[in-house]
Amino acid sequence: MSDAPCFMIANFRIHDADTYRKYEKGFFQILKRHDGEFFTYDDNSDTLEGASPPPGRIVIFKFPSEEKARAWWADPDYQALSEHRRAGTDMEFLTLVHGLPPRD
Repeated sequence: MSDAPCFMIANFRIHDADTYRKYEKGFFQILKRHDGEFFTYDDNSDTLEGASPPPGRIVIFKFPSEEKARAWWADPDYQALSEHRRAGTDMEFLTLVHGLPPRD
């Protein structure tokens, strides 16, 4: 693992908004605990070239390192909270994308 930042990209479809809102209410507090930053989400992204991604919400957030990202994912509080996401959405993917290492 390096000290380079990494990004999480998620794609899912919300099928139970009330259950998903329970997830949203606790998400940001746990994200901040692991020094994560929320960038954006989009419910209607446009594919400019190539195959279209699955329909649904695209979410992008960032951590200062892979270690922080994996600690967020493994956090027992996050795993308990994510049960609401799992119950309220159909997840296509949650992908960790490695950032560029610092330049000398």
